[in-house]
Amino acid sequence: MTQSSEVRDGARFPRRFREAEARGRKIARALFLFTDIGKDVDEALMERVGDALLQRDELGAALAAAMRLPAGDPGRVTHAQLDQALRAADVSRELPPALREFLEQARTVPEWVDWDRVERGAAAYRFLGRNSGDVLTLLSLIGGYRFGGPADLLVLTGGLSDGTTLRRLGETTKWSHAVTRAGGLRPGAEGWRLTVHVRAMHALINDRFESRWDTERWGRPINQADQAATLGLFDSTVIIGCLGLGVRLTRAQRDDLMHLWRYVGRLMGVSPDWLTDVEDVRHRWNYHILLAAGGQTQAGRDLARLTLDAQAERGFGHRGAAVERLHQRYERARQASILSAFMGKDGMRDLGLRRRFPWALLLALASNTFRYRVLGALPGGRERLEVRGARVQDRQLVSMFHEGRPADVARLPGAAREAAA
Repeated sequence: MTQSSEVRDGARFPRRFREAEARGRKIARALFLFTDIGKDVDEALMERVGDALLQRDELGAALAAAMRLPAGDPGRVTHAQLDQALRAADVSRELPPALREFLEQARTVPEWVDWDRVERGAAAYRFLGRNSGDVLTLLSLIGGYRFGGPADLLVLTGGLSDGTTLRRLGETTKWSHAVTRAGGLRPGAEGWRLTVHVRAMHALINDRFESRWDTERWGRPINQADQAATLGLFDSTVIIGCLGLGVRLTRAQRDDLMHLWRYVGRLMGVSPDWLTDVEDVRHRWNYHILLAAGGQTQAGRDLARLTLDAQAERGFGHRGAAVERLHQRYERARQASILSAFMGKDGMRDLGLRRRFPWALLLALASNTFRYRVLGALPGGRERLEVRGARVQDRQLVSMFHEGRPADVARLPGAAREAAA
C-alpha cells in the first residue's frame, strides 16, 4: 500500500508522523542484530501507528473528567476516593459511576492471563539483577529521549527537573519492582494498585494539558502509540538490552516476561490492539514505531543530561564521605560508558552527550557471561540468581532515595494534583 501525500502532509496524522523516518531506519539497525523480523514496511501497520497518535485511554479520560466536576456533583471523583477505592477489597456500588467502571475493568482479569506465566515472568525479571535497571535507564529511558513528543510533555509537566530527577527515577523503579515481585499483579496487590494509579495519573495529565498541547504536531499528550512504545521499552527492549549485556535468557523466560508485561499494559490502559506476548510481534511494532517517530528535540537532550547526572547523586551507604563520592562518580562513569555503547556515536551526538569508551560494557559482558553461563548452569543456579538479582534490584532502589526509604510512586506530579483538586 502506498500512502497518499495528503496523509503524509498531516491531514490525517500529526506532523511528527514519519518526519524522521530515515533516522529511524538507522536507529533500527541494532534491532536486526537480535531479531529476524524483516526490514520491509507494512503500510497498514504504519497507518495504525499514525491513528494511535490521536487515540487515548477513553476509560481513563472519563475518570479524569469526573475528577474535575464541581464539588457537590454526585458524579465527582476525588483523589482521596481513588486512593481508598484502590485499597478496598472489592468495588463498592456506592462509588461514583466513572470510578466504579474504571475499577471494575481493572479488577476484571482477562481470560488470556496465565498466572503461572505471570509469576515466572516476574521471576525472570528478578533473574536479570542490575542489568534490568541499566537497560531501562540507559537504552529505554535515555534512548527514548531521542524522539520528540513524550520528552517534551515530561518537561512541560515538570516530571523531571533539577533536584527531582533521581526521586522520579526512583519512583518508576519502585513501580517496576512492585509489579515483578511474587504476587505483585494480583488485583489489590501493590504492583496492581500502583499500575492502576499510574493509569489514572496519565489520564489526569492528558486532561490537564490537552488544551495547551500542540496536538497537530505531536498527537494527544499521552496517546496509544506512545503508550505502546513505552510498553515495548519494558518488555522486548529489556530482553534485547540484557542479551546485549551478556545475560543468557531462555526462550521460556523471554516468553514469560512478555506475558507479564502484556498484563501490565492492559492494567495501564494500553489498547488491546497494542498488547502482545509474542516477542517478534512486539519487535515488529517497535520497528514501525521507530519509523513513525519524531526527531530529536532540546527537551530530550535536557532530560538525558539530567538522568545521567542523577546517577552521581545516588546513595550507596558508605560510611566515609570520600568513599561515597568515589562510588557516585564511578556509577555515573559506568552508566555513561554503557550508554555510549547502546547509543553509538550518532545517538550520543543527538543527545548532546560526550561519548565514552565502552569499558563498562566489557566488564558487564565478562561478569554476566560467568554468572549466567557458568554459575547459572549449576544445579539450582537459576533459582540462586533470581534471589541474588532481587537483592541487587532492592539495593538499586534504595540508592535512589537519600532517606533510605522508597517513596510512594502513586504520588501525582504537581500538575496532575492540580487537575485532581
